[in-house]
Amino acid sequence: MLSKAGIASRTETREWIARGRLKVNGKTVRDPETWVNPERDKILFDGKPLRPPKKMHLVLYKPKGYITSYKDPDGRPTVYDLLGDFPHYVVPVGRLDQDTSGLLLMTNDTEFAEHITNPAHHVPKTYLVKASALLTEEQLDQLRHGLELKDGPTRPATVKFLRHSARATFFEITIREGRNRQVRRMVEALGAQVLKLVRIAIGPLRIGALNIGRYRALTPDEIRLLRRAGAPPPAAA
Repeated sequence: MLSKAGIASRTETREWIARGRLKVNGKTVRDPETWVNPERDKILFDGKPLRPPKKMHLVLYKPKGYITSYKDPDGRPTVYDLLGDFPHYVVPVGRLDQDTSGLLLMTNDTEFAEHITNPAHHVPKTYLVKASALLTEEQLDQLRHGLELKDGPTRPATVKFLRHSARATFFEITIREGRNRQVRRMVEALGAQVLKLVRIAIGPLRIGALNIGRYRALTPDEIRLLRRAGAPPPAAA
């Protein structure tokens, strides 16, 4: 409940609870597994009533080399280093691996994040790819029609060829799935490697003129369009 309130990560709040910073109905609670009902229980954190934070929605241009975790035991830079002294706790919406740059949403709005990341909604994500081979139109068609990976066939992707350069191919690909390292594995299935991968859009939101390493707040119109992006989940049987 504390992490969803936007106070901090689950790991941090567990540590703070163990230190006795939380009171429920006048009693100090040190067990983070304690069940509480925010509509019934009086919950104080550092002596102050727990209130829902203002909902924040950010778009960040993640550089290559940063990871989408709050802390890293190996000391690698994280996306939180780029937020500086931003006064609200927000979490990444989905992931971008260390070697991938581009558009990353960050928020404390759990419903918004769930819509973007839930595979049932098929919210499209668009990437700029530099592949280590001169891919043919027939190979790109395999991406368009779907191909077989170890975890099953992919859904058809939208692919736009951009150009060949030296021994590389540049193209845009839009997928509506969220598998781990999916674009990289799709390119590898064609016999090539991804040399550069940049996420340039989520749904209707594009990275635009945002400078690498910087962030900004989403506009109300952008938030509304992202909430409508993709397809509605299937109706319950």
